[in-house]
Amino acid sequence: MNPQDCRPDWVPPDAGREFTTHVVAGQVMPAPLSTPLRRRPVDKPEVLAAAIRAGDRGALARGITLIESHAAAHRVLADELLKILTPLAGGAMRVGITGAPGAGKSTFIDALGVRLCESGLRLAVLSVDPSSPITHGSILGDKTRMEKLSRCATAFIRPSPSECELGGVARRTRESIVLCEAAGFDVVIVETVGVGQSEVLVRGMVDCFMVLMIAGAGDELQGIKKGIIELADILVVNKADGDNLTRAEAARMEFGRALHYLAVPDGQWQPQVLTCSAMTGAGIAETWSTVEAFFNQARAYGDFKARRRDQAQAWLESLITEGLREAYEQKIGHLPLHAEIDAQVRSGELPAPEGARRLLAAAGFSA
Repeated sequence: MNPQDCRPDWVPPDAGREFTTHVVAGQVMPAPLSTPLRRRPVDKPEVLAAAIRAGDRGALARGITLIESHAAAHRVLADELLKILTPLAGGAMRVGITGAPGAGKSTFIDALGVRLCESGLRLAVLSVDPSSPITHGSILGDKTRMEKLSRCATAFIRPSPSECELGGVARRTRESIVLCEAAGFDVVIVETVGVGQSEVLVRGMVDCFMVLMIAGAGDELQGIKKGIIELADILVVNKADGDNLTRAEAARMEFGRALHYLAVPDGQWQPQVLTCSAMTGAGIAETWSTVEAFFNQARAYGDFKARRRDQAQAWLESLITEGLREAYEQKIGHLPLHAEIDAQVRSGELPAPEGARRLLAAAGFSA
């Protein structure tokens, strides 16, 4: 094919070599496969559990996929898998990391995770990615931002969609923690979505709750009023490097003074404020030393067991809430009554509380 004969219509006929655009001949694509692709059959729970206990990371990934599935056929298998593995869980240090978008959570976990793996620890990272409320899709690209950690043989990174769940975590994050612990990981890090100050749900899933901050993002003293700061065990001002080093240190001192106004009972952990740079690695070792100090004190004063009991209770309550929601949907969700009351509420004919009362009564949940 002569490129001079295959130029687009918008190229002048007498155009010289400065117009380099031309049409390229297409290629014939091979015919699609006549036979449909065969899906891998779901492993039996006992087989999958044995592989997870043996440290098979592929089996761990399949196990998490199974428990995240919405298919009713997978629910029984997932429950059986959790029943087998739950007695083997509980041995890992559960650390939750949250922070506003742009705080550098993934870069921080990449630097911290590499350090933990180099020290001989096995690390699992459960990264929650936001889902679109319109398309319900997620990019799940956090793993690509943990480039160094993803190459560590003792690290496991699992991105999961938030599926528009509130609280900054995924629907099955608690169950995923159980599977990672049964697989023998020493540390499980839960990275939240990072959408704002409402990510307090993860606090009920982990032992140590860390919040990443950046200097100059707002009035630090105003930030102390927000619930997420009050729940933090460790505050880390990230990006303390270069020209930002002075501002980061000023923010650390500001947060430190403000946290002293929060009353902490005797013997309990006093939240610490640190600075670090995930880019240069400065302060990463000190941050993990503070995490270890937190665990040592929590175990010494009994707070560790208390938090694990609270985590189990929060898990139970979330499952009850989910079960009630599913039971309601099965009884009422597809009946004409639901559509009728929904239309009345939308048009303003019926107040929403009264509509909710009627629907709950029809589902058998009235007092």
